[in-house]
Amino acid sequence: MKNLEQYKHIVRISACLVLFLIEMFMYYYVWHTYYNHLMQIPYYRLGNWMMFGVYGIVLVIFSYIYGGMNIGGSKIFTLIYSHFLISLFSNVVMYVAGTLVIKALHTVAPLLLLTLVEVLIIAIWSVIVTNIYQRIYPPRKVLLVYGDRPMVGFVDKLYSRMDRFIIGDTISVSDKLEDIEKKAEAYDGVIIGDIPTEIRNKILKYCYGRSIRTYTIPKLSDIIIKNSESLHMFDTPLLLSRNLGLNIEQMVIKRLMDIVISLFALILFSPVLLITAILIKRYDHGPIFFSQKRCTKDQRIFNIYKFRSMVVDAEKKGVVIPATDDDPRITRIGKIIRKFRIDELPQLVNILMGDMSLVGPRPERIEHVQEYSKEIPEFCYRMKVKGGLTGYAQVYGKYNTTAYDKLKLDLMYIENYSVLLDIEILFKTVKILFIKESTEGFDKEVSCTMANQFSSLKDNDENAE
Repeated sequence: MKNLEQYKHIVRISACLVLFLIEMFMYYYVWHTYYNHLMQIPYYRLGNWMMFGVYGIVLVIFSYIYGGMNIGGSKIFTLIYSHFLISLFSNVVMYVAGTLVIKALHTVAPLLLLTLVEVLIIAIWSVIVTNIYQRIYPPRKVLLVYGDRPMVGFVDKLYSRMDRFIIGDTISVSDKLEDIEKKAEAYDGVIIGDIPTEIRNKILKYCYGRSIRTYTIPKLSDIIIKNSESLHMFDTPLLLSRNLGLNIEQMVIKRLMDIVISLFALILFSPVLLITAILIKRYDHGPIFFSQKRCTKDQRIFNIYKFRSMVVDAEKKGVVIPATDDDPRITRIGKIIRKFRIDELPQLVNILMGDMSLVGPRPERIEHVQEYSKEIPEFCYRMKVKGGLTGYAQVYGKYNTTAYDKLKLDLMYIENYSVLLDIEILFKTVKILFIKESTEGFDKEVSCTMANQFSSLKDNDENAE
């Protein structure tokens, strides 16, 4: 497999190129047959091939956003879903481009039919290329090196991707370093858990020297250093981490983007907002909106607004009870609006007011911040930027991802920030809206534990007063 490793990107690119060429020729046929003659001066050969090329460029752009080339890394369903979104958004862009070229609105039916045919081809292509890829690159047999921190949750995640990893053996860092190194030689790779830095560095150097692949769970310091700026003022290299969050130019551009997009979204979704408000009011005659105090940049507290999706007084006496799957407190209307994230839409007002941003770490409740900070003192690092309606942790994590892992994901966003990353996350948010695991609640055991913790915290605060 090591001999074939260098061809992995070529295999992925070639497979995607086949699919894109099929889709491009299909679009060329639709454009030439149904749309070209609608122009005042129809294109001949060069103009039609230009539309063919533009469609290809748009496909590649959306493929980058939605991970269309992640063959082998994505499960078959996820790959189909990703390419469906790629085709859908590409066809929307080409409809807009066609409208500008034709200088008039035109029927969308041919493009809808094209999308349906593309979905069928995508499904067949995804099954074929995934099976071929897995035959060329079978799952890697790996050694898991673990420390004092529990690894049960992570091991479960590895078992969920047995198409990529097979745990051949596990070994503790309390064993001799020589034993770990000897075992590493027998496997395709080594997964290094959250272990002491000194031992981790020795394992990394040993594997690097012998070209053994490593998968490392990063520490917070790794994330901070990862995107540092290289300084070459003298012959000793330096890595500069400014650790300030966003600079002034980034903040200005981000704020302008928040104002424009949130205002446009409020106008666009105004019918949905109105209908939802009426349905909630008619259901039980209770309040339409629900507000909570949340923490944002520099731990500033603000009121976040949502459509009410639970019964009135769902959290009696102020005790925090995290939502679970099939939570009896969620109303029938609430189940629908939570499923499609409609309950979050009033936060567009928070964004317009400047309390939040479109993209950023999810603003947490005050109780959550206090509780998490006891266990993770670095939790406040994520508040170097404004809280967001969506974010890196929402796109790459789940609703019930641990606080520590969410902190790592949020730091990755802060340390990698760019306007293009914000745009990418906004598009990827569309992808996760219909994936259940990204919106699922806490299981009942976790919910009860958190409720007890927050109840104790509240009692302690009251006693202190």
